[in-house]
Amino acid sequence: MNGMNNISIQNDERGLLPFPIIIAANTGEAEALRIVVKHYDSYIGSLSMRKLRDEQDNTYWGIDGDMQSRLRSKLMQSVLAFKI
Repeated sequence: MNGMNNISIQNDERGLLPFPIIIAANTGEAEALRIVVKHYDSYIGSLSMRKLRDEQDNTYWGIDGDMQSRLRSKLMQSVLAFKI
């Protein structure tokens, strides 16, 4: 991490990302973007849950990988486009 060596990446007690991480992600810092995506990964996973079918036509709940990828991509686009 270029300018992020001295920044704690721990979430605060309210579950928020540190402001320096948000600023770095907004400027395109790859490691900061990774931290932001990781922070929201469980939420993205829950949004990606769908009823799926296997080869034997059994229905089950699982993560739609395509939806998960789209949501991660949209998150990164939104972080980069956000005006601070």
